[in-house]
Amino acid sequence: MEINSNVKSRLQFPAFYLFFIMYGAQTGVGIMGVPKYIFKEAKQDSWISILLAYILLITIVSVMLVILKQYENADIFGIQVDIFGKWIGKLFGTIYILYFFFTLLSILLNYIEVIKVYLFPTISSFSMGLLFIILIIYCVLGGIRTIVGLTFFFVILSSWILFPLYDPITRMDWDHFVPMFHATVPELLKGTKATTYSITGFELLFVIYPFIQNKEKIKLPLFLGLGYTIISILIVTVISIGYFSPLDLADIDWATLNLFKNVSYSFIERLDNLIIFEWMMVILPNLVLHMWGMTYGMKRLYKISQKTTLYTASIITLIFISFIKHDKDVTMLTDSIAQIGFWLLFVYPLILLPIVLVKKKMRRPRAEVKK
Repeated sequence: MEINSNVKSRLQFPAFYLFFIMYGAQTGVGIMGVPKYIFKEAKQDSWISILLAYILLITIVSVMLVILKQYENADIFGIQVDIFGKWIGKLFGTIYILYFFFTLLSILLNYIEVIKVYLFPTISSFSMGLLFIILIIYCVLGGIRTIVGLTFFFVILSSWILFPLYDPITRMDWDHFVPMFHATVPELLKGTKATTYSITGFELLFVIYPFIQNKEKIKLPLFLGLGYTIISILIVTVISIGYFSPLDLADIDWATLNLFKNVSYSFIERLDNLIIFEWMMVILPNLVLHMWGMTYGMKRLYKISQKTTLYTASIITLIFISFIKHDKDVTMLTDSIAQIGFWLLFVYPLILLPIVLVKKKMRRPRAEVKK
């Protein structure tokens, strides 16, 4: 296995699109219910926890960039094989692939649950899953540039989705935010950790990095995309705290969707139903990017064609969707993914960085001796 990826120029894309890729990869079902989980930990100071989450996010992504820049054009799969050797490196790479798969599965299951709760209680989970799998297969077969284009257009087309929240803003009770700075440091940190599931997706930078053309211009669109995600989470959380009573917010599973329930216009009575359908544009880039990351990882590690992995993973996903029917099971899966994601995405890069830097320093004397 080659450490650096030899990506053809026709498959590369400008760094500008990282803004849309990061937002598309991070924004999904998590933002629908995240206000409840942050509020449970940090109460009215939840906004501080979200800002701390952004600082953590910027720190981890900066660490990832430092790791990637130690190589000519490598991804996480090649880096781990280089650092830990063939077998352990492939084992760690497989963990990333499995994480992509179960993240995709949790997003699909949560969205199907929303469809059942709000729109069609009797609809088959298999039917909804099959619809999404067909869309995912069609997009992934188009290749990375097609996926980037899809993400770009869907992020643009769904950017209006938060504007109708001006109505709940006018009904907010600002007394819900006092007393300010009341949460303790451990509570704020717990609130930050509760935010992490809704901001995962940035780990795909480890995979798509070799496909970026002008890597010297990567930072601005990358950090702006991450910032856009955090701003979206901050907006829905602040509105939720001001709009709902503390007791209600702690008990509402999909707080963001409930904000749209009382918003209506003369030409549309139930805006929340339209928002749920529109949310398909929000989660589809997320699903497609994770599926592509999984298929590309299998190709890099085990030389298995992306089509083979795509069809196999799609069938396995449909099987899981057919058997996981209870909301408790979906919640348990989501919580497990959130816990694993915290260690894999926010802790592991901090451990990997010094190992990469030490290995690079050890190589310099050897290279000088050879010369």
